Amino acid sequence: MRALLLSCLVLLGACQSQNMLPPPAPLAPLGHEHVDFARIVDLASGQTISPEQLLERLAPAQRVLVGEQHDNPDHHALQLWLLRELSKQRPQGSVLMEMLNPDQQNKIDQAQAAARAGQTISDPLATLAWQPGWSWSMYGPLVLHQLRQHYPLLAANLDRVEIMQIYRQRPTLQGQRSSAVEVQERLLEDIRASHCGLLPDSQLPAMLAVQQQRDRRMAEALLAAPQPSLLLAGAFHVRKDLGVPLHLADLGAQAGSAVLILAEVGREVDASMADYVWFTAAQPQQDHCAKLRP
Repeated sequence: MRALLLSCLVLLGACQSQNMLPPPAPLAPLGHEHVDFARIVDLASGQTISPEQLLERLAPAQRVLVGEQHDNPDHHALQLWLLRELSKQRPQGSVLMEMLNPDQQNKIDQAQAAARAGQTISDPLATLAWQPGWSWSMYGPLVLHQLRQHYPLLAANLDRVEIMQIYRQRPTLQGQRSSAVEVQERLLEDIRASHCGLLPDSQLPAMLAVQQQRDRRMAEALLAAPQPSLLLAGAFHVRKDLGVPLHLADLGAQAGSAVLILAEVGREVDASMADYVWFTAAQPQQDHCAKLRP
């Protein structure tokens, strides 16, 4: 009886440590049998860690950058879980999203004030001027959760007007790390591939400038946001070797960033790209270039 009581007390203590809820069940259909499925890796050591250990390691960071695959529902479910659980470990200062532009910020602020006051947002897509390129079914639960929080939800992207200006007149990128030849060549390779090799070479410099100015804006927004801050963006944007972390360094940011990439099983992620990787189930592969080929 005494042993049973002690076991119950031990279990109760474990459950009460931060009251951590388990991560959500997978929604994506593929890869559940993969050896890396649901595995979280500390890339500096190669050690497999638990969700609770991940939270403990992210909590001290002033800036947490979380990279996603935009069309994977598991990534959005895990982001929502992470936001909820991380707030139990530390007071959150702000959350920033690549999916929000500065010209939406006033609408976001108004919607957040209404949500905090207990008002129901009957048409969030219109209220937020939500961009149709981002699936609301994927992002809606996370955004609505953030609107109810006491800390701000902030835009981290460029407005369309700014993007068009960059196309017309490419700004000079200041910073030794982000403007390194090897960084820009790798980004150009990705731009070519993501446009199915059909983009004229004459457009590549402008596309590269937009990509890097997006990363620069995210870095600037992170530094300006109330701390500790958390950024949600595409995995390529948060990579330590190519994206926002290089711009943070060029802007003189002190140490204090942590990068977590959510990656489908079978993807390669190493310590040059991120600090942690969480392998998830996978979506069926689609050949987006097929309809563009003659």
